[in-house]
Amino acid sequence: MINRRIHSIGKQIFVFAAGVFALGLIINATPASADGFGPVKAPKVNAKKAALGKRLFFDPRLSGDAAISCSTCHIPSKGFADGLELSKAYPGSDGFRNTPTLINTAQRAAWFHDGRIGTNLNDVTRESITETYNMNMDMRLMQERVKQDPIYVKMFKEAGYGEPSNGSIRKAIPEYLKTLTSRGSAFDAGKMSDAAKRGFELFKGKAGCASCHSGNRFTDDQPHNTGVPNNPEIWKKPLRHMTYVAFGLFMGIENIMNVRRDVGAHVRTHKADGSDIGKFMTPTLRELNQTAPYMHNGMIKTLKQVVEFYNNGGGNDVNKDSRIKPLGLSKEERSNLVAFLGSLSGKPLTGAQHVWKEKINVNYQPIKDWLKQRN
Repeated sequence: MINRRIHSIGKQIFVFAAGVFALGLIINATPASADGFGPVKAPKVNAKKAALGKRLFFDPRLSGDAAISCSTCHIPSKGFADGLELSKAYPGSDGFRNTPTLINTAQRAAWFHDGRIGTNLNDVTRESITETYNMNMDMRLMQERVKQDPIYVKMFKEAGYGEPSNGSIRKAIPEYLKTLTSRGSAFDAGKMSDAAKRGFELFKGKAGCASCHSGNRFTDDQPHNTGVPNNPEIWKKPLRHMTYVAFGLFMGIENIMNVRRDVGAHVRTHKADGSDIGKFMTPTLRELNQTAPYMHNGMIKTLKQVVEFYNNGGGNDVNKDSRIKPLGLSKEERSNLVAFLGSLSGKPLTGAQHVWKEKINVNYQPIKDWLKQRN
């Protein structure tokens, strides 16, 4: 099991390069204006490519042993999160971070809680599919599996991709993700309650939330340390700890066997003084009603508790952002702020749901023959 988690030099180079790219992107990114609140504009989508991407997104054959699909962790009815503190993972391992929503992700400036990959969804899709503790798929085998399915052969051709290929798979799934755009919230419709309206004013003013949760997606796409406590389950459960160690090894975290915290954005910057340890990307506040529990490790269960956390000045961490201080909000003000946060959620994207009813039939012989020819 441990051997399966030892990555090739080529993959390490890919991850390192992606991290460097993300770092440059974030440093140069222009945060959304605090005055830019409003509905999220849906990007243009190629319908046939998106339909293909949707089928791929829900297809368990894209994982090594056909056990899980992208939708195993990104469930439409749960805001394309999974409702768990810490994510599931490929059989034989367990995740060490909370599953984030995929809604509006086509417009993100960086991916994953540590922001290690930039806006290229092709790269994000590749890592998500090939990473051993995610879907553990060899992309050469994935290509052969897809080619065996006559429905895919037809859909790839109709989408303009020609014959199914790894590259076109990595393009089609992001095209589907573009269709996942927030809609129908009370905030966007101008139908907030009076309490939510008062909460919005607190959000922009006294509470100071808008300094990081800016723009129409309510995120500045930057990493910050707010002192969120570590989730002890990562080190109590061997499968989660092993996953984190595997991740840390190829991300170059020093002394990883003795590290007992998630270092976050440190995997991008590796600052010698460690001042980047514990920083995580500002999450979107869209669809919060569907995506509990909260924070990068699921340590806070409800919106009320989130507001209490920040009202108390966040958690304790040597690297905590200097802006995180006790807010002094009254009980009514805290209630109004919770009402506003709840107004940012629309109805679940039920139209994005897909129930995989097809019989999974993976014929391995053509794959074995193909590998024999290559070797």
